[in-house]
Amino acid sequence: MPAVEPSTLVYAILDAFQDSGGSGILISSARQHPRKFLVQMEDRTFQVWIYAWTLTHGGRPSLPDEYRIQMTTASSPLALCPNGFTLLLGYEPDTGVFAGFDLSRHATFTTGSPSVQIDINCIHSALEHGLAFDRKTNEEIAVAVRTDQMLNYMANATELHRLGRNAALYSLLTKVSAHESVGAAEIAPLTPERRRVLSTVNRWARSASFREQVLRAYGFRCSVTRMQLRLVEAAHIFPVEAEDAPDNVRNGIALSPTYHRAFDGGLIYLDEEFVMRVNLERELQLVTLKLDGGMEQFKSHLNRRIQLPPDKRQWPEIGLIRKANKHRHVRP
Repeated sequence: MPAVEPSTLVYAILDAFQDSGGSGILISSARQHPRKFLVQMEDRTFQVWIYAWTLTHGGRPSLPDEYRIQMTTASSPLALCPNGFTLLLGYEPDTGVFAGFDLSRHATFTTGSPSVQIDINCIHSALEHGLAFDRKTNEEIAVAVRTDQMLNYMANATELHRLGRNAALYSLLTKVSAHESVGAAEIAPLTPERRRVLSTVNRWARSASFREQVLRAYGFRCSVTRMQLRLVEAAHIFPVEAEDAPDNVRNGIALSPTYHRAFDGGLIYLDEEFVMRVNLERELQLVTLKLDGGMEQFKSHLNRRIQLPPDKRQWPEIGLIRKANKHRHVRP
């Protein structure tokens, strides 16, 4: 497979920032290493330096599943971002999945054609589960990263590569990323630091699964506005933190960011006929505070049945709608 154009690679990285809940802009050349980005996530802004190449087949007939990046256009040692994050990535264009490699092992390399490898089956596993781990014979850990997990990986890459070298933790990370259950006896021997990492990856896996189920069910389209544009989020109907609510597609709807925030804040609500309506009490509060600018345009998409998944088994559960409206103090 030939290498993708630098602009294609940069757009894939920017899309990954967006898919994982942030936004980014390129502040360097698209062709130089490292490519430098300014990334915003929630209320934080930081720099991310990324060394990235296309993943291509390793070329060894005895290892048909080996894919690699060849770091031929960067100089050793790799410069690291002094006040942000630095990533070493491979990009597999057929799946859109990235491979994250251990910078501590590869920041310094010999001249020639240095390469870093990952098993292509790990890439395919991440496409399904969000994250996947590949442990090599030298105990190095490579991490396959679906785009919606990019910022999670970025913020925790150092720990994942370092702690994943432990055989026991690697085995558990592989299980939780694939949504397999882990028993208390398996967790007991872990140090508090390793337990925290395992818990974090477990939480990411559940969140990634929920997002993928919901967005796919709704055709990656906002159920209220019918818009796509890669601006759609998976919203819980009943908060998953409350009363052990289910973290599955029947407790979710696809919403654009503005309507997601309005839904979580109780400005709008879903009724038992699957119609999205404005919460009159919250609307009155905004009118009183003179913060109702744009309300009529905002309401133009409401008071009609939301777009539901073609499969009725994926429609919102009525009991969860009732509980959600009670939780948010909605008075129809």
